[in-house]
Amino acid sequence: MFEADAPRKGICFVLAAPSGTGKTSLSRALLRADPNLSLSLSATTRPPRRGEENGLDYLFLSHAAFDAMLARGEFLEWAEIHGQRYGTPRDPVLAALKLGRDILFDIDWQGYRSLRAALPDDVVGIFILPPSLSELRARLEKRGDPEDEINRRMQAAYGELDHVREFDYVVLNQDFEAALRALRAIVAAERVATARQLWLDRWLKQAREDEFSRDPTRP
Repeated sequence: MFEADAPRKGICFVLAAPSGTGKTSLSRALLRADPNLSLSLSATTRPPRRGEENGLDYLFLSHAAFDAMLARGEFLEWAEIHGQRYGTPRDPVLAALKLGRDILFDIDWQGYRSLRAALPDDVVGIFILPPSLSELRARLEKRGDPEDEINRRMQAAYGELDHVREFDYVVLNQDFEAALRALRAIVAAERVATARQLWLDRWLKQAREDEFSRDPTRP
């Protein structure tokens, strides 16, 4: 019996969305539901928020330390968002992909574009949409953001929507459980994509050899 013991290629799943869409809740639920998916640890220059831990939620860096990593080419992608910089360290991602492990990225469209340029065959982009922009504003108001912050985030949302069509998939977060099912279906489908199966050529070769041994006249 053939054993597909060679790992498939690992996948970078990028979730992007306007602030307040529910991306963080969906990401956490997806990670809980799928033990074979891990969250990419981003580096950032912003200070930790209450309850956040260095090395667990983010790699919190000074601006000087971030600059040094950037100068050494240690980021796969990086971007400046709301006055702070965020980046994805290169080595942990490449090591995981080599082992066939899948990684979830919580980055914006700029980060997605850069990551896709760096790893064109290994990145799947998923954009999460709110039911409507009025509902998005209502969600921001419900969580108690100041009015000027809400206006700033809404303005940013208008710009982010211009990039939706760059992504491979779009999921409407109107119903949380339905959106989560859609995300899980995308992950499952991408894992069995033909191009990711590193064992496939060996299987085809063995199949031809087995058939030839039974019928040497068969091409």
